[in-house]
Amino acid sequence: MNSHFGLRAFVCGALVSLGAMSLARAEGTYEIPAGAHFNQEKLAKVGEFFRNEVATGKIAGATVLIKQHGKPVYHEAFGVQDVVSKAPITDKTIFRLFSMSKAITSVVAVQLIEDGKIKLDDPVSKYIPSFANVKVGVEKKADDGTKSLELVPPNRPMTVHDLMTHTSGVTYGFYGDSLVRKAYREANIYAGDFDLAEFAERIAKLPLHNQPGALWQYGHSTDILARVMEVATGKPLLEIEREKLLDPLGMVDTGFFVTAPEKQKLLAQPVPNDADFRVGRINDPTVVKKIQFASGGMVTTMADYERFAQMLLNGGSLDGKTILKPETFKLMVTDQIGPTSGVSRDYFYFPGDGFGFGLGLAVRTDPGNAKPPPPGDLGELKWDGASGCYFVIDPKQDMFFVLLEQTPTERQRVQRTLKQLVYEAMEK
Repeated sequence: MNSHFGLRAFVCGALVSLGAMSLARAEGTYEIPAGAHFNQEKLAKVGEFFRNEVATGKIAGATVLIKQHGKPVYHEAFGVQDVVSKAPITDKTIFRLFSMSKAITSVVAVQLIEDGKIKLDDPVSKYIPSFANVKVGVEKKADDGTKSLELVPPNRPMTVHDLMTHTSGVTYGFYGDSLVRKAYREANIYAGDFDLAEFAERIAKLPLHNQPGALWQYGHSTDILARVMEVATGKPLLEIEREKLLDPLGMVDTGFFVTAPEKQKLLAQPVPNDADFRVGRINDPTVVKKIQFASGGMVTTMADYERFAQMLLNGGSLDGKTILKPETFKLMVTDQIGPTSGVSRDYFYFPGDGFGFGLGLAVRTDPGNAKPPPPGDLGELKWDGASGCYFVIDPKQDMFFVLLEQTPTERQRVQRTLKQLVYEAMEK
């Protein structure tokens, strides 16, 4: 993992490469006219692909759901929960979401904004005072080529908006080779048993990777956001999420830990040679700790995440329950970091070519630079995680699909191929 490609391939979060496809296979799969329908014979290629992945030992198993107009058009499970028990995957199989946890946290944060509990322009230091003293790390290069880190004051205070758009300067220490990321690694921020309050203090002692609002920078912003949510409500994160989102949607198996023995038997596992999730820390939901990592610590089932995805496709409501008002939902899915925002993008811009970023979700804003463009539609929402879980919301086609799997090594290729097959199966 010394190359930039390797580092990017294994980082936690929006990890779907929208790179080059063959011209023949990609032709006609971008901006399909509204009202397209699925050809079931073409959808059968999804099953062929996943069965081969299982048969060749690349993945233990996976489950895929495609819904259009509120009805399933494809719903299949492949392989097993784990190669030891060989138990089949069902809608109650439990998967570690990793960065798809961020989408859940972000929706709840927007609910709190709607309630007036927090505001987008609130400085983070209003809730976590130690962030008033944070510094920005600026790399300096000497004549002999050696690098040093100069700490300078931020140009302005970090805000809740910065946290929600990943422009806060808070990063991760397990990808990239910048001196700030090195400082994260050397600080050993995952040591011991700590809660979100303590974790926020650890992050506040570290330099920011960039000035607030200057660069889209993937990292622990969502965990700092979660601590803001706790302070603003006086409640622990999971209690907030259950009250505002999980219970109203009936997401009964979504949370941070799996303690019941009968539920632990439902945990999906990667194949043995693919067990390292490469996110800098051990993520074992059967071991209860104080910390609830809002950025990547949640587990879910297809039965649960299907309801979350349908709510997003519906524009913030499900089964007569309003999770977000239409105007609030529109704000959440509006690109916040476009050309006039002043936000830069570098190699580690994980939403990918053709995508902007709203308040916690990637949103398709343009075709991108590939010729022809990768499949999809303008207005598409998406995110994924280091375990391979992935979802796409396509409002234009009134369609979404969800992939749940546990395969950090194979995930980019699998996610990219699935999206290609889904859109190739759509007919105008």
